[in-house]
Amino acid sequence: MLLNEYLRHKYGCKVYKLALNGGFTCPNRDGTIDTRGCIFCSEGGSGEFTPDPRLSITEQIERAKEKVAKKIANGKYIAYFQAFTGTYAPVERLKTLYTEAINHPDVVALSIATRPDCLPDEVLDLLSECNTIKPIWVELGLQTVHEKSARYIRRGYELPIYSEAVKKLRSLNIEVITHVIIGLPGEAKEDILDTVRYVCESGATGIKLQLLHILKGTDLEKEYREGKLRILSEDEYIDILKECVNVIPDNIVIHRLTGDGDKKLLVAPLWSADKKHVWNRIQKEVLYHI
Repeated sequence: MLLNEYLRHKYGCKVYKLALNGGFTCPNRDGTIDTRGCIFCSEGGSGEFTPDPRLSITEQIERAKEKVAKKIANGKYIAYFQAFTGTYAPVERLKTLYTEAINHPDVVALSIATRPDCLPDEVLDLLSECNTIKPIWVELGLQTVHEKSARYIRRGYELPIYSEAVKKLRSLNIEVITHVIIGLPGEAKEDILDTVRYVCESGATGIKLQLLHILKGTDLEKEYREGKLRILSEDEYIDILKECVNVIPDNIVIHRLTGDGDKKLLVAPLWSADKKHVWNRIQKEVLYHI
């Protein structure tokens, strides 16, 4: 089931995600694990489309609503802490941020992007508490189940940590959406399908399939400029998506089938910048049988 269909069924109206910035950092950047971040991660920590973190959460929500006002009328919103690691802060600060977002009258759920190794017990307790007010979604950046690839991208944790995080979150009745990158160097189609199958069997309730983007200023860009890696063509990506969708069971919500690299930062693949064209192909060639 696609996300839009799921949300319409659950809330009876159009629901739009509003990207927020809680001013977080990441243990892969502050020296706890590493200082370089994941090899593909931009300076903004995937928060290029988020508002200024110096604004209050309420102000960020209102500004984000203004940006999508033409796309949604009389709908509802999901507050989405997107940039960096959304549970990586003192629990008192997290409670302040989450509470302000979740208590906004137009917000029906709170989604938090984080790492599975950044969910200590006190944060799990806070998430469980918030989940009694409005639904909490936790988005985990797994990307791959293959340890060689995980080391290459500097993920910084091993696979069992992901599995345990999903188990704990689901025991609290918290939705789990897992991020998977398609096109990591050295991974063949079957390797990607292995990751998708694992996610679907892990207890996750949703999945995001994300095309690998090469962005300016990343270590991945350096390797690309040096000719050390190959990127997927549009046809290859569509072909892999077809197979991925075929192995995703109906009870897993598909939250994403492509991605939006900031055009000011996008180095490759440039074909992905034509979002309308790519989405039309996905609808005709990938989703026609869903």
